[in-house]
Amino acid sequence: MSNRTFTMVKPDAFSKGHSGAIIDKILKSGFQLVALKLTRLSKEKAGEFYAVHKGRPFYGELVDFMSSGPIIAAILEKDNAVADFRKLIGATDPAKADEGTIRKLFAASVGKMPSMAATATKMLLSKEVSSSADWKEFKYRDRF
Repeated sequence: MSNRTFTMVKPDAFSKGHSGAIIDKILKSGFQLVALKLTRLSKEKAGEFYAVHKGRPFYGELVDFMSSGPIIAAILEKDNAVADFRKLIGATDPAKADEGTIRKLFAASVGKMPSMAATATKMLLSKEVSSSADWKEFKYRDRF
């Protein structure tokens, strides 16, 4: 069953010129780009987006990092999109990620990941995107 998921290429991956390689890897793994947006999060928007982490010791650093430069936000579609994308990006710790995963190839540390996978829980960055949503316009625009 085809479903959708959300991801973003984070500021450090963008500034190091890895965006094209990351998107290419995503496409070559069978994902379709439903929507793509280059944007920059304000501290306020980054704080809202990561509000679930407010009160945790890394919250301020996370908000600063995510508002430090441009990001590329994307909606991806594929059969089994969420599970397949998590497999494609690899383990949270790049040192423990499988060879060939996005995190193994592009991440420098746990704190600065090149890409974030969608999740169905609020403890991580985003929610799974409904496959029935109308994506003629980028639906996450109000968050950015």
